[in-house]
Amino acid sequence: MKEVVKFLNENPVQYLASIGLDGKAKCRPFMFAVAQDGKLWFCTNTQKQVYKEMIVNPNVELSISSPTYAWIRLNGKVVFENNMDIKEACMLNPIVKGQYNEASNPIFEVFYLEGAKATIADFSGNPPQEYNL
Repeated sequence: MKEVVKFLNENPVQYLASIGLDGKAKCRPFMFAVAQDGKLWFCTNTQKQVYKEMIVNPNVELSISSPTYAWIRLNGKVVFENNMDIKEACMLNPIVKGQYNEASNPIFEVFYLEGAKATIADFSGNPPQEYNL
């Protein structure tokens, strides 16, 4: 997990793909929040379309690339959890803090990826590194 977390932290803009309520693929910028208790955590809010999509179909995939042309594909099943420790950790990010002000904001949600799998690859010709998280 250490290599995956390092990659996510070094490349803060990630792209999350979900299945839209119209049945079509959707992709949007996202941001990794924190790794805790062996889980990769992210946040969103109940007002966003992506939240509604993940409630209906919790299977998502994130894709992230680095300036050195390495990339990671990370997928799993979204599990929402009202975890105040994680919400407080998210508030350490000024972008999140600016959007939600406090961890107890009723629209603020955190989730982790259950059964997460990650693949890190590049154009070196070396085989990809695969991780079950």
